[in-house]
Amino acid sequence: MLSLIGFATILTIVILLIKGKVSPIIAMVLIPVLGAFAAGFGLSEIGEFFNQGMDSVIDVAIMFIFAILFFGIMQDAGLFDPLINKMIALSKGNIIAVSVATVLIAAVAQMDGSGASTFLITIPAMLPLYKRLKMSPYLLLLLIAGSAAIMNMTPWAGPLGRTASVLSMDVTELWYPLIPVQVIGMVLMIGLAVLLGYREKRKITEQFGNQAVLQESAAALEETPGELTEEDVKASFTESSLARPKLIWVNAIIAVGVVALLVSGIIPAGFAFMLGVSIILPINYPNMKDQTERIKAHASSALTMATIILAAGSFLGILTGTGMLNAIAEDVVSVMPETVGPYLHLFIGVLGVPFDLLLSTDAYYFALLPVVEQIAAGFGTATLSTAYAMIIGNIVGTFVSPLAPAVWLALGLSGLEMGRHIKYSLPWLWGLSIVLLIIAVFIGVV
Repeated sequence: MLSLIGFATILTIVILLIKGKVSPIIAMVLIPVLGAFAAGFGLSEIGEFFNQGMDSVIDVAIMFIFAILFFGIMQDAGLFDPLINKMIALSKGNIIAVSVATVLIAAVAQMDGSGASTFLITIPAMLPLYKRLKMSPYLLLLLIAGSAAIMNMTPWAGPLGRTASVLSMDVTELWYPLIPVQVIGMVLMIGLAVLLGYREKRKITEQFGNQAVLQESAAALEETPGELTEEDVKASFTESSLARPKLIWVNAIIAVGVVALLVSGIIPAGFAFMLGVSIILPINYPNMKDQTERIKAHASSALTMATIILAAGSFLGILTGTGMLNAIAEDVVSVMPETVGPYLHLFIGVLGVPFDLLLSTDAYYFALLPVVEQIAAGFGTATLSTAYAMIIGNIVGTFVSPLAPAVWLALGLSGLEMGRHIKYSLPWLWGLSIVLLIIAVFIGVV
């Protein structure tokens, strides 16, 4: 009976999240409470389960708030602008170089963990270049999506934060084994950019019959923002009252220091970013009013993610405390063939990208992951192995899903269609995720 109530609770949450009928906060708070009541638990017991859930996610929520503020303020101060502008300038009119530059720019832009800001930075910078060279804008979206998704494995990004809250562990410890996977993933993305850039160059040549159009387009770049000089870079700083070009090296040293603290594990991740925000705000914006405005500008993103994490803590605390997750795992294990059980996490990982088309990120990590982890554990699979298989298998497809709001922003910025984006990008990104999962198995992460 308990497992049936648990299944009904999780299924209801997944359906509500998929259909977008309610906010994730509402679904993950109210539905588990109703499920607990149906299972015969009283309000005081549910309150205890809530406290247990909060204890498991509070550190992650704090880290998210201050990490998003930190990198948002760094973006405002223009820390990444010279690097992005330099990449655009160096790519010039070479189609393959433009493709590779797209991957690198998206990786830098994704440093703040926000897919929306990545698209806002990268698409306006690169789309004119793609149009001038007659390159497919869907290629632009594919390369940004893949690069940003791999960079999304950072601890201050959504997927790892959600996973850490589900597993009740420190998010930076969860991240360490994924660093080699990220490095390999970025190398694969650069390789994919070269391959697709070469394919795009051949298509353009075949379509227009000769290289004249390519040469003409490359030469015309001198009249566009595609090729930037050092003066252009400096001018781009002065256009924004928020940019601080004279403090760029100071900001870079602080950013490296904060990340070094994060990796070292000397202090909690949330405290590292809290210190970072406290240092960069007065340095870049000495005026009290400006400091308040910068916090307000990024507070929406920070609090939205933090509230979802806290709601997930309530959801997981109740499902764990009531015994629903254990009951589901025990019942599924009892009917599942023994030959399938030990490889369940790999099957789910391989299907991770298609799952992104059906499940929201919240549903995948907060509803599916706990169930799969419990079932796989029954067959002797390590919890972290299950988590890494599901993260690596799914995360590459994050920005090809119609359930990801940032994708709709990207489509609006580029004037493209969701259906064609999925058709163009899905096979490549799904293939990349499977290759990355296989590599993770070979290097021992999974």
